[in-house]
Amino acid sequence: MMYHTTSISPFNVIEAAGTAVLTLTEGLEKEEFLASRLTRAETRRQLRLMSAAALLLSAEIHALMVEIDWDGWRTLDQRLATSDQAADILLWLAVCALAPDTLMWLRVYRKNQPEWFKEDAMKADVCYPAISPGTGACP
Repeated sequence: MMYHTTSISPFNVIEAAGTAVLTLTEGLEKEEFLASRLTRAETRRQLRLMSAAALLLSAEIHALMVEIDWDGWRTLDQRLATSDQAADILLWLAVCALAPDTLMWLRVYRKNQPEWFKEDAMKADVCYPAISPGTGACP
């Protein structure tokens, strides 16, 4: 995996992928979601982008944003590597609660603490893996 200091901000990845999750699943009931192979697969991919980006953020940022369920993102990241039925249930829980709650808190923090979201606020010596929100690919 290549690392770049000019990669997309993890916050931007979380927000873009989270918006995609909400758009993909809008108006769906659990049974409809679980029955839709394509929607479920794309939602899983977007949630994996969100969890990967969430785990790139430092422990200090996690401590500053205590309302966000960082442990939930860690658990989700581990479970989405599998494709069993339990992972599908966790996927639905992420759609209903984890993703929307995270997006809501990021909006609150962006409004109240905009300096945390400035690109120059990220440490210059920290390198993040390049994540493409369109493909999830790491160049």
